[in-house]
Amino acid sequence: MTPLFGQTRTRVELRHALITPDGHVPSAFPGWEGAIAYVILSPAMGAEVSQMLVAFGEGGGMALFPADEHEHALYVEEGDCRVVWDDGDVTLADGGFAFVPSENVLALHGSEGTRVTLFRKVYEPVENLEAPPAVNGHVSDVPAEPFLGNEKARLQTLLPLDVRYDMAMNVFTYQPGATLPFVETHVMEHGLLMLSGQGVYRLDEKYYPVRAGDAIWMGPYCPQWFVAMGEEPASYLYYKDVHRLP
Repeated sequence: MTPLFGQTRTRVELRHALITPDGHVPSAFPGWEGAIAYVILSPAMGAEVSQMLVAFGEGGGMALFPADEHEHALYVEEGDCRVVWDDGDVTLADGGFAFVPSENVLALHGSEGTRVTLFRKVYEPVENLEAPPAVNGHVSDVPAEPFLGNEKARLQTLLPLDVRYDMAMNVFTYQPGATLPFVETHVMEHGLLMLSGQGVYRLDEKYYPVRAGDAIWMGPYCPQWFVAMGEEPASYLYYKDVHRLP
């Protein structure tokens, strides 16, 4: 959909942001071939996490991330992607996900048209606690549990509930009219991608219409709430930081 001249739904505030696809600008990085990144969220805006869309062009390509203090969690939106790290190699179709610990070279080999959302953050080690292992799977194999007993709002927890992990990646699906049960205000930061459907997201004191393809940043203590609207379920993928003392 072409935006009105000089207009965008994107908003960047002190503790939250709505980033819409009409303003995406590609980046190219060293060692990448046939792939581009749209850096959606990053520390440049005040976030601790980076969220990017990795898109593979004609004939496919490769996106390369060096071995350093950053860990990565990724979700294949569409297409198929071979994910290779120091001691692992797995091919994921759309709906596939993976976590790769820090200190690993990570290479994404995507076929033409593949789109991958990737969360990237600095790992926070804890004394006498071993680093988390790599994991991968498919969203269809993860149970969708009622959220606080609400059958119309279901949560899929993609990464293990294990204190070795300092990040979580989940998929939340709402039937039309379903909501978060209360306005959440918490220390955890979120990076979010609307996967399907539409609704209204409250961020701080503002209410934003959102739809598939939109991304959201919620900083710590940003009041947040969501209601699904329209005729189809609304679903979003989100990151949060977990299991570390403030």
